[in-house]
Amino acid sequence: MSIKVMLVDDQELLRTGFTMVLQAQPDMSVVAEAGDGVEALDKLRHVDVDVVLMDVRMPRMDGVEACRRICADGGENALVLPEGRVRPKVLMLTTFDLDEYAFAALKAGASGFLLKDVPPPELLSGIRAVASGDAVVAPSTTKRLLDRFAPILPSDHEPRPDVVDALTERELEVMMLVAQGLSNAEIAQRLFLSEATIKTHVGRILMKLGLRDRVQVVVLAYETGLVKARGR
Repeated sequence: MSIKVMLVDDQELLRTGFTMVLQAQPDMSVVAEAGDGVEALDKLRHVDVDVVLMDVRMPRMDGVEACRRICADGGENALVLPEGRVRPKVLMLTTFDLDEYAFAALKAGASGFLLKDVPPPELLSGIRAVASGDAVVAPSTTKRLLDRFAPILPSDHEPRPDVVDALTERELEVMMLVAQGLSNAEIAQRLFLSEATIKTHVGRILMKLGLRDRVQVVVLAYETGLVKARGR
Protein backbone atom coordinates (compact mmCIF):
# COMPACT_ATOMS: atom_id res chain seq x y z
CA MET A 1 0.00 0.00 0.00
CA SER A 2 1.31 3.43 -0.94
CA ILE A 3 1.77 5.94 1.87
CA LYS A 4 -0.34 8.99 1.02
CA VAL A 5 1.55 12.15 2.00
CA MET A 6 0.42 15.77 2.23
CA LEU A 7 3.04 18.54 2.14
CA VAL A 8 2.27 21.71 4.07
CA ASP A 9 4.79 24.55 3.73
CA ASP A 10 4.56 28.16 2.58
CA GLN A 11 7.70 27.72 0.46
CA GLU A 12 6.64 26.31 -2.90
CA LEU A 13 10.23 25.50 -3.85
CA LEU A 14 10.66 23.32 -0.78
CA ARG A 15 7.39 21.51 -1.50
CA THR A 16 8.56 20.88 -5.06
CA GLY A 17 11.84 19.40 -3.86
CA PHE A 18 10.15 17.12 -1.34
CA THR A 19 7.60 16.04 -3.94
CA MET A 20 10.37 14.94 -6.33
CA VAL A 21 11.98 12.85 -3.60
CA LEU A 22 8.74 11.26 -2.38
CA GLN A 23 7.23 10.57 -5.79
CA ALA A 24 10.36 8.62 -6.75
CA GLN A 25 9.57 6.07 -4.03
CA PRO A 26 7.50 3.00 -4.96
CA ASP A 27 5.67 3.08 -1.62
CA MET A 28 4.83 6.81 -1.41
CA SER A 29 2.72 9.36 -3.22
CA VAL A 30 2.09 13.06 -2.64
CA VAL A 31 -1.69 13.40 -2.76
CA ALA A 32 -2.04 17.04 -1.67
CA GLU A 33 -0.13 20.24 -0.95
CA ALA A 34 -0.96 23.35 1.08
CA GLY A 35 0.73 26.66 1.79
CA ASP A 36 -0.54 27.12 5.35
CA GLY A 37 -2.57 25.49 8.11
CA VAL A 38 -5.92 26.85 6.95
CA GLU A 39 -5.51 25.42 3.47
CA ALA A 40 -4.26 22.14 4.90
CA LEU A 41 -7.33 21.66 7.10
CA ASP A 42 -9.62 22.44 4.20
CA LYS A 43 -7.96 19.92 1.89
CA LEU A 44 -7.85 17.22 4.55
CA ARG A 45 -11.64 17.23 4.66
CA HIS A 46 -11.67 16.01 1.06
CA VAL A 47 -8.45 14.04 0.58
CA ASP A 48 -7.48 10.83 2.37
CA VAL A 49 -3.97 11.28 3.81
CA ASP A 50 -1.75 8.99 5.89
CA VAL A 51 1.05 11.40 6.86
CA VAL A 52 1.07 15.20 6.91
CA LEU A 53 4.56 16.65 6.53
CA MET A 54 4.01 20.03 8.20
CA ASP A 55 6.14 23.14 8.51
CA VAL A 56 6.01 24.90 11.88
CA ARG A 57 6.02 28.55 10.84
CA MET A 58 3.45 29.59 8.25
CA PRO A 59 1.09 32.53 7.64
CA ARG A 60 -2.62 32.54 8.65
CA MET A 61 -2.34 29.37 10.76
CA ASP A 62 0.96 27.90 11.93
CA GLY A 63 1.81 24.22 11.98
CA VAL A 64 1.29 23.78 15.71
CA GLU A 65 -2.32 24.95 15.64
CA ALA A 66 -3.03 22.97 12.48
CA CYS A 67 -1.47 19.90 14.10
CA ARG A 68 -3.58 20.38 17.21
CA ARG A 69 -6.77 20.45 15.14
CA ILE A 70 -5.77 17.48 13.02
CA CYS A 71 -4.88 15.30 16.01
CA ALA A 72 -7.75 16.33 18.32
CA ASP A 73 -10.31 13.61 19.06
CA GLY A 74 -13.02 16.17 19.63
CA GLY A 75 -13.71 19.76 20.57
CA GLU A 76 -14.90 22.89 18.86
CA ASN A 77 -11.88 23.35 16.58
CA ALA A 78 -11.07 19.71 15.86
CA LEU A 79 -10.83 18.71 12.22
CA VAL A 80 -14.00 16.87 11.22
CA LEU A 81 -13.37 14.00 8.80
CA PRO A 82 -15.85 11.84 6.90
CA GLU A 83 -17.09 8.82 8.83
CA GLY A 84 -14.63 5.94 8.69
CA ARG A 85 -11.66 8.13 7.75
CA VAL A 86 -8.60 7.66 9.96
CA ARG A 87 -6.87 10.80 11.19
CA PRO A 88 -3.49 11.30 9.52
CA LYS A 89 -0.24 11.30 11.47
CA VAL A 90 1.64 14.60 11.58
CA LEU A 91 5.40 14.87 11.12
CA MET A 92 6.62 18.39 11.82
CA LEU A 93 9.44 20.18 10.00
CA THR A 94 11.57 22.59 11.99
CA THR A 95 14.66 24.70 11.43
CA PHE A 96 17.95 23.84 13.08
CA ASP A 97 18.41 24.98 16.66
CA LEU A 98 14.92 23.68 17.38
CA ASP A 99 12.62 26.64 17.18
CA GLU A 100 10.40 27.38 20.14
CA TYR A 101 7.33 25.74 18.64
CA ALA A 102 8.74 22.22 18.47
CA PHE A 103 7.82 21.20 22.04
CA ALA A 104 4.33 22.65 21.56
CA ALA A 105 3.99 20.61 18.37
CA LEU A 106 4.74 17.38 20.21
CA LYS A 107 2.19 18.27 22.88
CA ALA A 108 -0.31 19.07 20.13
CA GLY A 109 -0.09 15.50 18.88
CA ALA A 110 2.71 15.43 16.32
CA SER A 111 4.36 12.05 15.91
CA GLY A 112 7.77 13.69 15.76
CA PHE A 113 9.82 16.29 13.96
CA LEU A 114 12.64 16.49 11.47
CA LEU A 115 14.96 19.25 10.39
CA LYS A 116 14.15 20.91 7.06
CA ASP A 117 17.58 20.02 5.69
CA VAL A 118 17.24 16.36 6.64
CA PRO A 119 18.98 13.99 4.19
CA PRO A 120 16.46 12.30 1.85
CA PRO A 121 17.00 8.77 3.26
CA GLU A 122 16.27 10.04 6.77
CA LEU A 123 13.19 11.91 5.58
CA LEU A 124 11.84 8.79 3.85
CA SER A 125 12.62 6.62 6.86
CA GLY A 126 10.83 9.10 9.13
CA ILE A 127 7.70 9.15 6.98
CA ARG A 128 7.60 5.35 6.87
CA ALA A 129 8.08 5.12 10.63
CA VAL A 130 5.27 7.59 11.35
CA ALA A 131 2.95 5.88 8.87
CA SER A 132 3.52 2.59 10.69
CA GLY A 133 2.58 4.15 14.03
CA ASP A 134 6.04 4.83 15.39
CA ALA A 135 7.45 8.18 16.49
CA VAL A 136 10.38 10.04 14.94
CA VAL A 137 12.54 11.92 17.41
CA ALA A 138 16.24 11.13 17.49
CA PRO A 139 17.55 10.61 21.04
CA SER A 140 20.11 13.43 20.77
CA THR A 141 17.46 15.76 19.40
CA THR A 142 15.05 14.80 22.18
CA LYS A 143 17.63 15.69 24.82
CA ARG A 144 18.51 19.04 23.22
CA LEU A 145 14.86 19.91 22.82
CA LEU A 146 13.93 19.19 26.40
CA ASP A 147 17.05 20.88 27.75
CA ARG A 148 16.17 24.03 25.84
CA PHE A 149 12.67 24.05 27.24
CA ALA A 150 13.77 23.47 30.83
CA PRO A 151 12.19 26.78 32.03
CA ILE A 152 8.70 25.53 31.22
CA LEU A 153 9.20 22.08 32.73
CA PRO A 154 8.63 21.21 36.42
CA SER A 155 11.37 22.59 38.66
CA ASP A 156 10.41 21.28 42.09
CA HIS A 157 11.30 17.81 43.25
CA GLU A 158 7.78 16.45 43.24
CA PRO A 159 6.98 12.96 44.54
CA ARG A 160 6.27 10.26 42.00
CA PRO A 161 3.15 11.42 40.13
CA ASP A 162 -0.09 9.44 40.54
CA VAL A 163 -0.39 9.06 36.77
CA VAL A 164 2.22 6.29 36.71
CA ASP A 165 0.82 4.28 39.64
CA ALA A 166 -0.66 1.83 37.15
CA LEU A 167 2.82 0.85 35.97
CA THR A 168 4.89 -1.96 37.40
CA GLU A 169 8.37 -1.13 38.62
CA ARG A 170 9.85 -2.64 35.46
CA GLU A 171 7.50 -0.63 33.25
CA LEU A 172 8.40 2.54 35.12
CA GLU A 173 12.08 1.73 34.63
CA VAL A 174 11.51 1.27 30.89
CA MET A 175 9.49 4.49 30.73
CA MET A 176 12.33 6.45 32.32
CA LEU A 177 14.77 5.13 29.71
CA VAL A 178 12.38 5.89 26.85
CA ALA A 179 12.10 9.42 28.23
CA GLN A 180 15.88 9.77 28.06
CA GLY A 181 15.75 9.03 24.33
CA LEU A 182 17.00 5.43 24.34
CA SER A 183 15.84 3.08 21.60
CA ASN A 184 14.33 -0.33 22.34
CA ALA A 185 17.65 -1.97 21.48
CA GLU A 186 19.56 0.33 23.84
CA ILE A 187 17.07 -0.24 26.65
CA ALA A 188 17.27 -4.00 26.13
CA GLN A 189 21.05 -3.86 26.42
CA ARG A 190 20.85 -1.67 29.53
CA LEU A 191 18.35 -3.96 31.31
CA PHE A 192 19.75 -7.28 29.98
CA LEU A 193 16.41 -8.13 28.35
CA SER A 194 15.41 -9.00 24.80
CA GLU A 195 14.34 -6.25 22.42
CA ALA A 196 10.98 -8.03 21.98
CA THR A 197 10.41 -7.87 25.74
CA ILE A 198 11.14 -4.14 25.78
CA LYS A 199 8.73 -3.62 22.88
CA THR A 200 6.05 -5.42 24.89
CA HIS A 201 6.73 -3.23 27.94
CA VAL A 202 6.52 -0.06 25.84
CA GLY A 203 3.20 -1.22 24.39
CA ARG A 204 1.80 -1.80 27.87
CA ILE A 205 3.04 1.59 29.05
CA LEU A 206 1.27 3.32 26.15
CA MET A 207 -1.94 1.40 26.81
CA LYS A 208 -2.00 1.95 30.59
CA LEU A 209 -1.23 5.67 30.35
CA GLY A 210 -3.47 6.28 27.34
CA LEU A 211 -0.57 7.58 25.25
CA ARG A 212 -0.21 7.44 21.48
CA ASP A 213 3.53 6.88 21.03
CA ARG A 214 7.03 7.28 22.48
CA VAL A 215 6.96 11.04 21.93
CA GLN A 216 4.07 11.38 24.37
CA VAL A 217 5.96 9.21 26.87
CA VAL A 218 8.85 11.69 26.71
CA VAL A 219 6.56 14.70 27.15
CA LEU A 220 4.68 13.12 30.08
CA ALA A 221 7.87 12.08 31.86
CA TYR A 222 9.30 15.59 31.73
CA GLU A 223 6.04 17.38 32.49
CA THR A 224 5.44 15.30 35.61
CA GLY A 225 9.01 15.69 36.79
CA LEU A 226 9.89 12.00 36.48
CA VAL A 227 12.88 13.06 34.38
CA LYS A 228 14.70 16.37 34.70
CA ALA A 229 16.51 18.23 31.96
CA ARG A 230 20.30 18.28 32.23
CA GLY A 231 21.89 20.89 34.42
CA ARG A 232 18.93 21.21 36.77
